Amino acid sequence: MALVFTAISNSFAALLLLARWKAPEDGVSLRQVLQVEHVIVIALISIGLYGFGMSLNDLIDRRRDSQLAPHRPLPSGRIGVVTAHVICVLLGLIALVGGALYSRWAGNPMSFLLVAGTGILIAFYDLAGKYLVALGLLTLGLIRFFHATIPAPELPLLWHPLLLLNHVTVLSLIAYQWEEKRPPLTRAHWWAVLSGLATVNLLSVALVWYRRTFLVDDPWTEALRLELMLLIPIACVLGFIALAIYVRRTVTNSREAGQTLMLYGLLWVIVYDVAFVGAFVGWQPALALLVLLPLAYASVQLMRWWGRLIALSQRPGFKRADA
Repeated sequence: MALVFTAISNSFAALLLLARWKAPEDGVSLRQVLQVEHVIVIALISIGLYGFGMSLNDLIDRRRDSQLAPHRPLPSGRIGVVTAHVICVLLGLIALVGGALYSRWAGNPMSFLLVAGTGILIAFYDLAGKYLVALGLLTLGLIRFFHATIPAPELPLLWHPLLLLNHVTVLSLIAYQWEEKRPPLTRAHWWAVLSGLATVNLLSVALVWYRRTFLVDDPWTEALRLELMLLIPIACVLGFIALAIYVRRTVTNSREAGQTLMLYGLLWVIVYDVAFVGAFVGWQPALALLVLLPLAYASVQLMRWWGRLIALSQRPGFKRADA
């Protein structure tokens, strides 16, 4: 749950990019366009959706966790099943109410539809997608993509949510392989994920290009926002590739390397957000957004420490040895 800061960062970046393109070039400041209530409700939507997904996953996996991870809150009895259901429903409602408020304030009902659609994708992944390998891996990327479009359904800069889609999907694919999860990845799985990813990319670019070129009459370079500043997030992609190579070479255990890559990769989406905001909005809001990176990392370490402490405090379990 500590990684909820990555989702909040994605939303804030999208909101800042939208404010940048809404602000006219005749001197209207970013603060005049960006409204505090929008920032608050967007954060609540991210927390609601992320928490809904985490709690729903724990509810679905509680029987499996009772065998493999009995120290977790539900199997250990620290949280009751009814209480867990209430928490899950409340988090989902927070996201939906936040989506309704933001849609009304921003004057765009598409934001609410995106909240509901993202929630449906999260539920699909928890209930079935994670067992379908290729479809599940692609669903993870789509969840990140649609979540990042909630604050800005107008897609002022398509490359931002599109990069998040590609990063999370490929990251999940490689981490799955390195962690040697079951069922193992086959060549068909790789082709299914990569071809599905390519299809989503092509459709997204084509739709945005068509809408802005033919319906708004923008030149195609302006319609797709093809600017030199895009080299900054591209440099961040290259930086993560170097980091992934370093992790694989220094962490000898393949499973541990996959888990490490997954953690660093999810934290890295904040780096992408900072890169886009710094390139297209300004470095002051980018530096403010960068604060979420150490906050997310510190929260992960704190929750890991707390989890180990809780596990030590639990009554030890004993298995009956076979005669």
